[in-house]
Amino acid sequence: MQKAPNELYLSSVLGKTVIDNQGRALGKLRDLIMTPGEIFPEVSHILVENGKTSFKVAWEDIQLFNSFVISTVSTDCPRTDYTPSEGEILMKRDILDKQIVDVNGAKVVRVNDLKLGNHREMLCVYAVDVGLSGLMRRLGYQAIVNRVAGLLNRELPHQEISWEYVQPLDMNASSLTLTVARDQMAEMHPADIANIISQIPSSSIPTVLTTLDSETAGEAIHELEPELRSRVMSQLDDEHASEILEEMAPDEAADVLGDLPEEKAQQLLDMMDEEDAEDIQELMEHEEDTAGGLMNSEYLFIGPDLTVEDALRQVRLLAPEIETVYYLYALDDDEKPQGVISLREILIHPPQTPVAEIMTTNLKTVRIDSKPEEILEIIAKYNLIAVPVLDEEDKMAGIVTVDDILEVFLPNTLKRRRHHH
Repeated sequence: MQKAPNELYLSSVLGKTVIDNQGRALGKLRDLIMTPGEIFPEVSHILVENGKTSFKVAWEDIQLFNSFVISTVSTDCPRTDYTPSEGEILMKRDILDKQIVDVNGAKVVRVNDLKLGNHREMLCVYAVDVGLSGLMRRLGYQAIVNRVAGLLNRELPHQEISWEYVQPLDMNASSLTLTVARDQMAEMHPADIANIISQIPSSSIPTVLTTLDSETAGEAIHELEPELRSRVMSQLDDEHASEILEEMAPDEAADVLGDLPEEKAQQLLDMMDEEDAEDIQELMEHEEDTAGGLMNSEYLFIGPDLTVEDALRQVRLLAPEIETVYYLYALDDDEKPQGVISLREILIHPPQTPVAEIMTTNLKTVRIDSKPEEILEIIAKYNLIAVPVLDEEDKMAGIVTVDDILEVFLPNTLKRRRHHH
């Protein structure tokens, strides 16, 4: 006869009376102590509470363990007072009610119950229950849950996450933040990652960011509110922070650095690739609410005398480095824009067509000190995705994209921020 059933919820045994093999009550079940098992965590001891004191009983000294009866093998368990030790994980104390980052749903969920089961004569944790039924069951409403399920002719949704997907965020068990399948994190939209980052304890943030590649981490950081963004940046070690900044678009990196204390920003710039750092520094010098402050210094440009085929080759070469690739700007030797052509035009014309024939020459542009209102007006009036910014000498300095300009005008609540990828 096996001592534990194949399926059991922690909530159904907590608080149950534990008896010895003579049927005498030893106390109530207070908690289960777990150790890492081969696949699933295993219960090594049960913790019994008797009045003011608690003592632990090893799993091998347990005879039966189910929701009706918990009994020990012998009559005389050694009852030494239990003292918590470092690294020990207690199910109720450490996992129940803790929050789990549910990567699939891009939200933080609460652990309402733990599903235990028999595995090679050991009691293991199979799954964490984060659904409504877990909460109801825990509050003692199992009968109601069954009744409602009966009325609806179906079970209330269980939301269980198998333990395989649950990993401690840091190995120190006392702060067990559980996270679901990390490799999925890289595929999430940066705005969703930012949403998760803003909900977890700040001490866990660097751990989450280390599991992402620098580019995704950078996009997620840029999505955060400025104040949280600065806090996160100052928590990361400088090397990691500067790597993340190098992967960001220069205008986004400038935003992030602009919020940091000057020394810190300088320190990070010094560690970065020189060219990247120069681009970012130039952008940081402009007033925040002008075209210069809003622009991105990376854009696609071509010589005015290319054919469509050459232009496409140029696009392939430069595009990986560039955030906005809808327009190509034809620049002369003085870096002055002669015309603009959309990527769509390039794709639909025959390869040998000269770009000069199909580009739009009367360019709508803004000055480096143009105010957001003027930029928005031009972008809206001519239905542009981006508008070129000219410096004092009429040279092309960068582009302001429609999402960057809208961000200035949208109230914070609407800022679902950029929807890249």
